[in-house]
Formats: sequence, C-alpha cells, structure tokens
Amino acid sequence: QVQLVESGGGLVQPGGSLRLSCAASGSIFTIVGWYRQAPGKQRELVATVARGGNTYYGESVKGRFTISRDNAKNTIYLQMNSLKPEDTAVYYCNIVPPVIWGQGTLVTVSS
Repeated sequence: QVQLVESGGGLVQPGGSLRLSCAASGSIFTIVGWYRQAPGKQRELVATVARGGNTYYGESVKGRFTISRDNAKNTIYLQMNSLKPEDTAVYYCNIVPPVIWGQGTLVTVSS
C-alpha cells in the first residue's frame, strides 16, 4: 500500500511562493494529485500528474501552480506562485483516485 507524506507548508504573504513536496513509498502508483481543503469548505482537486508527465490543473490555480514528479526519487512537488489568501488550506497529496488520506500540510497565505 502506498504511503504519502506531505511537507513544505507554512506562512507566506500574498504574492509569495511555496514549494510543497510529497514523498511516496509502498505500492507503485501511476497518477498522483494534490488536493486541498480550506476551513468550512469541501476538499478540492488542485492538480494531478501521471507517471509519464501529463498534468491537470484546477481552474483556480491554473497559471500559478505547477505540479511535477521525480519518478526516481518517488517525490511529487507542487510549486505555488502568486499565492492568494484564498489558497489558504491544508494540502494533501494522494493517488488518483484517492482512497486513504494523510495528514496534509498547512498553507496559510496572509499579510
């Protein structure tokens, strides 16, 4: 069974940048994604990346976030630029489709 551990969250000012990392171990996976959940809101899909490199982005982050994966290191990244307060959420990485959720990493965008 795959295990995914998110890291890289923190406090940034609007317009700032963060890079999230997701270290994966366990069973082999082909598609992984980043999700996020803000207080009082439902969890939403942010981006996905397949083993071959094909990507998908949610409309709200398109042009600002970049998902990538290092297959040799079994690590998935989310580069987040031009951050907005509405990006504040707990960010989770997961296989696609998701089955088990981890703890996530908190991103807070505030002045």
